[in-house]
Amino acid sequence: MAKSSNQKVKLLYLMELFFEETDEEHPLSRKNLGERLESQGIHAERKTLYNDIETLKSFGMDIVYRKEPPEGYFLASRNFELAELKLLVDAVQSSKFITQKKSDSLIRKIEKLASRYEARSLQRQVVVADRIKAMNESIYYNVDQLHSAIVLNRQILFQYFEWTVSKEIRLKKSGGDYRVSPWALTWDNENYYLIGYDMDAQIIKHFRVDRMLQIKLTDQARKGQDAFGNFDLARYTKRTFGMFGGKEDTVRIRFHNKYVGVVIDRFGRDVSLRPDGEEHFIARVEVAVSEQFYGWITGLGRDVEILSPQPVVEEYRKLLSDLAKKYDKGQGGV
Repeated sequence: MAKSSNQKVKLLYLMELFFEETDEEHPLSRKNLGERLESQGIHAERKTLYNDIETLKSFGMDIVYRKEPPEGYFLASRNFELAELKLLVDAVQSSKFITQKKSDSLIRKIEKLASRYEARSLQRQVVVADRIKAMNESIYYNVDQLHSAIVLNRQILFQYFEWTVSKEIRLKKSGGDYRVSPWALTWDNENYYLIGYDMDAQIIKHFRVDRMLQIKLTDQARKGQDAFGNFDLARYTKRTFGMFGGKEDTVRIRFHNKYVGVVIDRFGRDVSLRPDGEEHFIARVEVAVSEQFYGWITGLGRDVEILSPQPVVEEYRKLLSDLAKKYDKGQGGV
C-alpha cells in the first residue's frame, strides 16, 4: 500500500497504538509514535502528528502527556479500570458454569480492553477449592437463546437430561421435548436456572440451563402471564434451597445469635426476626420444604431448632431418625 493511501488510516493506527501500547507507566514519545507509524508505511511529520493527537482528544480519548521520565503520551483512562478488569477475569475464571475452554477465550477478549502491559496482570489463576468447571460447552449459547426467547416473547422446545451412575447422559421424557414459556433466568448455587411456565404441567417450574439440549424457539407466544403476574423471583430463589422444589410453608426456626448473619444472607434483610432470650432469636421464613432445606438446617448444627408448624417438625424428626438408623451398629453398610 502506498504511503499516500496509508495516510487515510493514520488516525486508526494511532488510536490502536494508544489503546494497545500505552498506559501511565508506558508512554510513547513523539519520536516513538512516528517510528511506529513509519513501520506501517505511514509518514508522520511532527506538526501533523500533534494535530492528529489533538483530533483523537477531541474525539474523546483521554490522551495525556507525561513530562517526567519516562516521557511521552499515553491513554490515561479507558472504559474499564484495571481493577474492574481483574474483577471480571476473576469472575469468569472462578465461574462454575463456564467451561475452561470458554473461560480462556473470554479472558483473552477481556485482556484486549487493557494495554498489553496491563494485560499481563490479568493472566492469573483464581484458586477456588473443589471447583469443577462445567462440561457442557453449549450452556454459553443456551443462555443467549433463552434471553432471545424472553425478549421475543416466544415459547421454547428443548430436551432435558440427567446423569446416570455410569456417567452417561439419559434424556428425560424418553427424549421427548419440553414445551416451556421462558420468563426469567436466575443464578443460584453457582448454576444458571430457567424459570418458566411448563405448558404440559400448567405450573411454574425451573430447569438447569446446562442440562438443556437442542433449544428451539417456536412461533407461539409465551403463556403463563397470569401465573407470573405477581411472581417474585427474589422471593422464589430465597425460599427454594438448592433450587429443589417442595411444599411452600411458613416456618419458625430458633437460632443462636451467632447465626444472625447466616439467616440474613439466606433470606435477606427483610426477614422477620425477634429476640428469644439473650442468646437466641426466632426467624419466621417462607421456604419450599424439602430435604435440601432440612440439610441446610442440619448443617448449622445443634444451635438451630425448627419450632413450627408441627407437620414440618415431625417430618424433620422422622428424617433424622431414618438417617440415624442407617448408621446404627449392626446395620448393613458398604
